Amino acid sequence: MRPNLASCLTATLCAALAACGTHGGIDNVTPSAPPMVDPHATPETRALFVNLYRLAGRQVMFGHQDDLVDGVTWHDEPGRSDVKEVAGSYPAVYGWDVGGIERGASPTLDRTSAGELRRLIVQAFERGGVNTISWHMSNPLTGGSAWDTTRALATLLPGGSHHARYVRWLDRFADFVSSLRAVGPSGDTVLVPVIFRPFHEMSGSWFWWGARHARAEDYRRLWRFTVEYLRDVRGVHNLLWAYSTNALSEFPRNAYWTWYPGDAYVDILGFDDYFTLQGGYDHTLRHPVARMTEYLRWLVRQADARGKIAALTETGYEGIPDPTWWTNKLLAAIEGDSVARKIAYVLVWRNANRATGGRGHFYAPYPGQVSARDFVRFRDDPLIVFEDDLPDLYRLPAGLGSRR
Repeated sequence: MRPNLASCLTATLCAALAACGTHGGIDNVTPSAPPMVDPHATPETRALFVNLYRLAGRQVMFGHQDDLVDGVTWHDEPGRSDVKEVAGSYPAVYGWDVGGIERGASPTLDRTSAGELRRLIVQAFERGGVNTISWHMSNPLTGGSAWDTTRALATLLPGGSHHARYVRWLDRFADFVSSLRAVGPSGDTVLVPVIFRPFHEMSGSWFWWGARHARAEDYRRLWRFTVEYLRDVRGVHNLLWAYSTNALSEFPRNAYWTWYPGDAYVDILGFDDYFTLQGGYDHTLRHPVARMTEYLRWLVRQADARGKIAALTETGYEGIPDPTWWTNKLLAAIEGDSVARKIAYVLVWRNANRATGGRGHFYAPYPGQVSARDFVRFRDDPLIVFEDDLPDLYRLPAGLGSRR
């Protein structure tokens, strides 16, 4: 499928980066490589950041949550993927969740063991894909799920009653991401880069860290502590940090920054939006595609102004009853503006196995599903990239160099 696209994208990237100057390595490439949260990021993590930043507007990677764990008719069958079985390729971006890891639980929220999750993340990386991790963390005060909205966030801050517990949970996470070792582009063993998206959708109130259950100031402080503990204390250097609110239709645009911890603590700006393209939360929204384009345009402009990467971090249409949703809604919104199309990736949510209670809960088509043909058309659009069309995102072009 489009066999020459990867080489074309790589050539484009090399030319663009070379034109920016390479004296002394990436840190001097301005504005091609703005500062990262972690100045000591691994070479592969740094390369991923630079490549995603520089390829903005030239490609949008397609992603799928739990792609290798569950399909509508299968669970945990090696090599299977509903996306691949419809479109001929795995997705470019793989979404995972480590909910449960804080309790040492197995299986995790992804319905797989930590060991199996590690294997799948490594497998995706070694094929050239991108991994992103969210964390539906248990309520630290009650032991309930992430959806237990008992107020707890302030207790995790230094000096708080559950701070020590939170540090133990971060240690478990640090141990996990530090164990993600794989064969790198040069054949040596490297740490797999991960886009980490903690405490997401904070503008909503369904999680215990949400807007009605925590002060914004405390949220910002906890984010900064989390970054500094993992990066500076535990020495975790294979993370890119993604900040994502819920849909921008929820609040005045400038309120996006209410919970924002600061540019020094974020690499990627995103939002999660499941309803705009279906007509909004009350399904009365006029011109939903244009509205989504407007939101994406705003996000990209904010990212550009701050030297960040923009992404539609979660979206989708449950059950995908619209046979042309992929091209007439999602693709149309992304391609609707020369700025909006500069998002780095779009990720749709998981496909649940119907045999285990997930009937109708899927966000990517499976063979024979009503939107499957349109999904192939979506996949074949030159802007959209799946795994088999990716350039090498984990190696910088010759002459750029990298620094630990």
